[in-house]
Amino acid sequence: MSRTTRLSSSLLRAAAVTGVAALTLTACGSGSGSGSGSKSSGSGSVKVGLITKTDTNPFFVKMKEGAEKAAKENGVQLSTAAGKFDGDNAGQVTAIENMVAAGVKGILITPSDSKAIVPAIQKARAKGVLVIALDTPTEPESAVDALFATDNLKAGQLIGEYAKAAMKGKKAKIAALDLAPGVSVGVQRHNGFLKGFGATDKDVVCAQDTAGDQAKGQTAMENCLQKAPGINVVYTINEPAALGAYTALKAKGREKDVLIVSVDGGCTGTRAVKDGKIAATSQQYPLKMAAEGVKAVVTYAKDGKKASGYTDTGVTLITDKAQDGVTSKDTGYGLENCWG
Repeated sequence: MSRTTRLSSSLLRAAAVTGVAALTLTACGSGSGSGSGSKSSGSGSVKVGLITKTDTNPFFVKMKEGAEKAAKENGVQLSTAAGKFDGDNAGQVTAIENMVAAGVKGILITPSDSKAIVPAIQKARAKGVLVIALDTPTEPESAVDALFATDNLKAGQLIGEYAKAAMKGKKAKIAALDLAPGVSVGVQRHNGFLKGFGATDKDVVCAQDTAGDQAKGQTAMENCLQKAPGINVVYTINEPAALGAYTALKAKGREKDVLIVSVDGGCTGTRAVKDGKIAATSQQYPLKMAAEGVKAVVTYAKDGKKASGYTDTGVTLITDKAQDGVTSKDTGYGLENCWG
């Protein structure tokens, strides 16, 4: 189904009467396009909600695992929901409304649309719900109580610095395989890459949106090669897009002479670095984001102390071809700390 289904008021009343511990908070479906309800786990009296962009991306799968583990350790009940696709703001709004109605103490959310989600967040906070953004900041960032995330500008800057060093003075013709308009994490990584490389958007010979999808990444790279055949550096929003770019380059016999850099540090992406398909990636830690978020809600429930401000959950440059002046760790470290 293309839209989320709201819980009826009668169902909510029935749940209150029967004391059902885990309401089914109907959210958007998986990447396959079929609808799926969110799930609840744990039996504690404190309820925590987790809303991710999708439930299929390995990054969010690991985030959910981190939240589930932390909920179990802290004796709280976790309810989860996800968008049908990256950018499904309507699905996330419905999930927020349903979780507030179910009596959650706090909501952890990776916003699909950093601006459009703000009114729903404001309504939740007005009812005393602690709202923490994970991975992706809202616009403005102050729309939530706190943010637990990678410094995405730094993540982009690290791979930009690496790419600049790896080019060893050779003139760069850059392709940028971005996320989508209006998503802060994509803007920050893109701008960070350019900052690290010492470039501007004028130096980008082709820019395409990929939604972080491998197939779209391949198509975007094919389009860029048609537009600018001499491309020799490819910045990608994430590793699925990077692997799509690699497939397109290999089909043209260009996989060995084009430098691909990316962000995420998932296990598949880190193995691609080890295999030489991606030169370097900035690794982030979604499990930590979610675990710290759950703990923050528990603290709020116990003593009323709200988490605030920004907590940097860390980023590490992963490569097996280290460059002078750029701090990095090898894929051995990356595979020990990867996700998905």
